[in-house]
Amino acid sequence: MRSTIRAFTATVFATATVATAVFCGGSAYAEPPINVDTGSTGTGSAQPRSFASESIGHGPEMTSMLAAFGYGLAHPDVAPAGANDWNCKPSPEHPRPVVLVHGTWLNAYDSWSYLSPHLARAGYCVFALNFGRLGILEGGGAGGILPGRYGVGAMEDSAKQLGAFVDRVLAATGGEQVDIVAHSQGGPVSSQYLKFEGGHGKVGKVVSFGATSHGTSLLGIATLGRVITNLGLNILGFYQPLIGISNTQQVVGSPFYARLNADGDTVPGVAYTAVGTTHDEISNPYDWTFLRPGPDATVDNITLQQGCEQDLSDHLTMLYSPRAVSIALRALDPIGSPELVCTFNPWMIGGGGKL
Repeated sequence: MRSTIRAFTATVFATATVATAVFCGGSAYAEPPINVDTGSTGTGSAQPRSFASESIGHGPEMTSMLAAFGYGLAHPDVAPAGANDWNCKPSPEHPRPVVLVHGTWLNAYDSWSYLSPHLARAGYCVFALNFGRLGILEGGGAGGILPGRYGVGAMEDSAKQLGAFVDRVLAATGGEQVDIVAHSQGGPVSSQYLKFEGGHGKVGKVVSFGATSHGTSLLGIATLGRVITNLGLNILGFYQPLIGISNTQQVVGSPFYARLNADGDTVPGVAYTAVGTTHDEISNPYDWTFLRPGPDATVDNITLQQGCEQDLSDHLTMLYSPRAVSIALRALDPIGSPELVCTFNPWMIGGGGKL
């Protein structure tokens, strides 16, 4: 009987988490191996390290997430339009370059092919990296099989890669700090960088969309897996080889978040804007993406639908929402871009305010 219950529960949990993660590029969960070092704490034996990649050329500007995702599969290392001009020099109006940080099972192009050119046209120097690439045999999970699926390695290593990229951006542009715009896993990766990987003092603002800042329940599926695991049946750990390392870290109540948020959500001297959508099927409850301000930090928590109920953007299409773009522009420069846009943006299939 015990083996039957184990098999049934595991099958249900795996089917739901994998199906959601594969389609949505979001967070599915398993428990990390015990006593395995991810490279940032200096204890234990090292597990395989993920890597970042150089962008090759630029892809077209897109208004649809689904179209961008398809293009990103076929062209996994292209930069989004408007990004990675290494000759760009920040203007006095926008002295901080903007670094774009993608989420799990995504890449720089399919995440930012809509927002990046808007930022460039507004006068920003924009840069985007692909980070956290890891093969399935090294622990990247099924996402490591598909071309261009980054953000699958340990988030500590991804934060190191972000740090190296930020240093490169600052050296090329002559800037003193950058601003970060992050999506999904990009939120906690940015926090890890700020808190533990040398980012403090190098970042002025962080704008996040659907960030898994406190983990997610994945509509209750991950929470159920956590409860079952805590009762002694390690259903979360069983699926680590399939789900991948970064997804295992994003489960609510994981050791990663216990360390990351132990001393609060923010670091001094940084202005945060955290945006959540009520239609988020991956990072939920959606208000878990919000942050609590600590000493000498400011936080603006924004629900995408507040004042604009017709925006039905979900976890991925929020990056293709005109309202989200206007929120990012206002957060980066409230004087130069004070107005918020409100348009219909359809759930899952649409983008750019259209079907």
